[in-house]
Amino acid sequence: MDNTGTESSTATGAETDKATVGLTKAAHVPAPTPAPTPAEAPDIQSHDTFVIKKTLSLTASEYVVSVARPDGSEGEPVAYAREKLLSLRGQVTVYTDASRKSVLAAFKGRDHEVGYMYDVRDASGQSFGSFYEDAGASFLRRTWQVRQPGTMELTGRERSRVVAFIRFIWDFVPYLEYVPFIWPYRFTYTESGKPLMTVAKKLGLRTRYVLEILAPDIDRRLAIAHTLALDVLEVD
Repeated sequence: MDNTGTESSTATGAETDKATVGLTKAAHVPAPTPAPTPAEAPDIQSHDTFVIKKTLSLTASEYVVSVARPDGSEGEPVAYAREKLLSLRGQVTVYTDASRKSVLAAFKGRDHEVGYMYDVRDASGQSFGSFYEDAGASFLRRTWQVRQPGTMELTGRERSRVVAFIRFIWDFVPYLEYVPFIWPYRFTYTESGKPLMTVAKKLGLRTRYVLEILAPDIDRRLAIAHTLALDVLEVD
């Protein structure tokens, strides 16, 4: 009886020790790391005018998008983009901060019946707009179609026929294709003849654009992405 009691007591003790070890291991198992949540995007929808400034380095083109102050100068930065000089053209990601950790929007080109279509997507990959160059209308005066599904379809065209013609000739003069076209030009975007947005390249050796939005329903992310594309996709 003593032996039986002893064996029973020993077995019970062993089971208790195993349970204790199990609890100890469980207590030291690290909790799963929660999935990162996207950073809050800046409140750009409440602003109507932006300044896009481009700087060049040996390896990339850097873009900073700022809210324009009443005097036209650069205010608070709200978006950043970077294009490597040797990277595939037609694919750009726009970020909410200089660290490039949070995506505001991105566009990428694809073959389409109209030529080359650029889809604009948010941080989750959801498309919220697109744009493409109207090849037929762009022969002497560059023209773009900007689509915001369920909201509007904009036609953007160079305002000055003279400047558009000079730019057209500029592209065909040997070696001038490598020289930046510093003369200012302006695109006006309309729907049913009504101006809803403008993009103006300013005069100067440094590339600088002013984006002005005249309709509250235009998605500012789409407008900013398209303005960047005007520079990224142009040979000048």
